[in-house]
Amino acid sequence: MSDERWDGGAVGERAVCVREDNPGVMTLDGTNTWVLREPGGERSVVVDPGELDEPHLRAVLEVAAPVALVLLTHRHGDHTGGAAWFADAAGCPVRATDPDHCTGAPPLADGEEIEVDGLRLRVVATPGHTSDSTSFLLTDASLLTGDTVLGRGTTVVAHPDGALGPYLDSLERLSGMVDAGEVARLLPGHGPVVDDAGAVLDFYLTHRAQRLEQVRAAVADGAVTPRAVVERVYADVDESVWPAAELSVAAQLDHLAAGG
Repeated sequence: MSDERWDGGAVGERAVCVREDNPGVMTLDGTNTWVLREPGGERSVVVDPGELDEPHLRAVLEVAAPVALVLLTHRHGDHTGGAAWFADAAGCPVRATDPDHCTGAPPLADGEEIEVDGLRLRVVATPGHTSDSTSFLLTDASLLTGDTVLGRGTTVVAHPDGALGPYLDSLERLSGMVDAGEVARLLPGHGPVVDDAGAVLDFYLTHRAQRLEQVRAAVADGAVTPRAVVERVYADVDESVWPAAELSVAAQLDHLAAGG
């Protein structure tokens, strides 16, 4: 993973990232809005328009128009807040796994193939960060991961909507896709492009296993609440990330309570 600032730009022949200027603890350099278009194709697909930030949305529209479709990786507002405004301005439907975030089109289905002017994407259900988290596979072995895998650091399992068991299953699924030669590069929802997908997924799986053991040890040592666990397990981490860590710890405690 790169520690360099990520400003977006073209990635391969089919993808351009227009990075929103909304940096933060949870958003890293900002939200990555991905504009996808087949070489020679007229219309684009826009993934995760971002927040209701009109200068950003207008910048995306300038790059993307004409737009055939908006896709959402998951329901969090830093990815979806501007979707309705953008879709209205672009005159296109919005599709997501969560029906509440769809406009003018049906929800996404795992394994579904989407085609727009020669651009082909496959829908890959990757629940865990949220229950509706979804990734999109391009024909050049690039996978848009939303917040399931970030370009830097690790993501939050956003309890109670997110859950650790499904998240681990999703990471294993993506790792299997790498082993099968289907995925080589990750285009995340925040942070830089990941060129070695296999290594990062291995790191994510190892990291989650280690954290789970640390949480198990903290519970055995008398920690009961997510906050108490965070104070032990994340003692060497900046306290600005502790609220996010509490969400992941709550998901880990639920996972352990269920026998995980």
